[in-house]
Amino acid sequence: MTRLSDRPAWPMHEPAWPHAQASRFVEVDGQRWHVQVMGQGSALWLLHGTGAASHSWRGLLPLLARHHTVVVPDLPGHGFSEALPAQSRSLPGMALALARLATSLALPPEVIIGHSAGAALALRAVLDGELAPRQVIGINAALLPFDGLAGLLFPPLARLFIRSSLLPRLVAGRARDGSAVHRLVSSTGSRLDATGLALYARLIASPAHVAGALAMMANWDLDRLWHDLPRLATPLALLVGERDAT
Repeated sequence: MTRLSDRPAWPMHEPAWPHAQASRFVEVDGQRWHVQVMGQGSALWLLHGTGAASHSWRGLLPLLARHHTVVVPDLPGHGFSEALPAQSRSLPGMALALARLATSLALPPEVIIGHSAGAALALRAVLDGELAPRQVIGINAALLPFDGLAGLLFPPLARLFIRSSLLPRLVAGRARDGSAVHRLVSSTGSRLDATGLALYARLIASPAHVAGALAMMANWDLDRLWHDLPRLATPLALLVGERDAT
C-alpha cells in the first residue's frame, strides 16, 4: 500500500474541531492516537464508523459526560490518528490496538457504544478477550458483509484501491465541492446540519483519511465475526435507525 503522509494537521483544524479542549494525543506501541476524554465516572467508550472520526459524537459526548468518563478515539487511519502497520489492519489487529490504548489511558471501558463498524470492532475486542465491558451497544451495527455481488466484489476492490494513492487523492479532491460531500453523506441516509457536513468535508479532503477508511473495509473479516457471535457472553443491545441506507 502506498503510504499517505498528509494526515489532517491538528493545529490547522483545532479551532473548528468540536470539543478540542478535550483532545489529547497518545502514543502506544509507536501508534499515535487522537482521543477525546471528557467527564467523570465509569468509563464509556464511543467508537465511530468507517470514514468518520470523533466529531460523529459531538452532540452526545457532553450529555454522556455528565455521568461518565467518556473516551472517544479516532480509529486508526481516521481523523487525526495514525494508521496501523499493514499487518495490523485486520479486525483482530485493530481490536488489539484499541485494547492497548485503553490500558495506556488506564480507562478500561465499562460500556462501549459503537456505530456501524465501531460496533463490529467493539465485539471483536470482547470476543478476543481484549476488552471486558459489562455491556456493548451497537447503533446500526455493521456485523455482516454486504449482500450479493457487492459482498463478493467490494473487499477485493478496496484492497486494489489501497495499493495506490490515486483513488484517495481523487476522492479528497472532490471534497472541495460541498454538494459532492452532501450527496455522499445523504447516500448513507444521514441528515446532517451545515456544521456536520463541513466537518466531514475537512476529513474527506485528506487523502490519508480516505485511505484509512478504504484500508478498514479491505482488511476486515465480518464472516468470522458473525460466526463467533453466538459465544458472546457480554450483553449486547442493537439499536437500529430506519433511514440507514448502508
